[in-house]
Amino acid sequence: MSDADDAVRRRTAAVAEYRKKLLQHKELEARVRTARENLRGSKKEFNKTEDDLKSLQSVGQIIGEVLRPLDNERLIVKASSGPRYVVGCRSKVDKEKLTSGTRVVLDMTTLTIMRALPREVDPVVYNMLHEDPGNISYSAVGGLGDQIRELRESIELPLMNPELFLR
Repeated sequence: MSDADDAVRRRTAAVAEYRKKLLQHKELEARVRTARENLRGSKKEFNKTEDDLKSLQSVGQIIGEVLRPLDNERLIVKASSGPRYVVGCRSKVDKEKLTSGTRVVLDMTTLTIMRALPREVDPVVYNMLHEDPGNISYSAVGGLGDQIRELRESIELPLMNPELFLR
């Protein structure tokens, strides 16, 4: 029986070793997965940092306004910082859009018009345009009883009772 016991012991030891190696393999797989996730996050952060660095190193641009065209190639532009320049235009910019009063972007070094900008909008006015009053009843408006009565008489009454206003 010693051969049989020896074989059983070896088999048990081999199974135990296999389980141990399987557990180590699973732990290593989890560590590799975590390392890959960290690498992905680091690459994303690296790319963002690189883009930020490029934007910091790039040459700025000047915003200006076209005062008037001189000829087909040159325009007089007033820069936002104050001075006026006679400038050229990049070939890809639609020259027909460059009329008097058009906002444009000028290259800092060559003072060439790089592109046309949309009209400038005052943020205060823009916010007023998009204000949503919501569902407000007359009872929520306090201290304006006379004005509410006038509104009802001039707006609601003709809509609710049009026969009163027939001639």
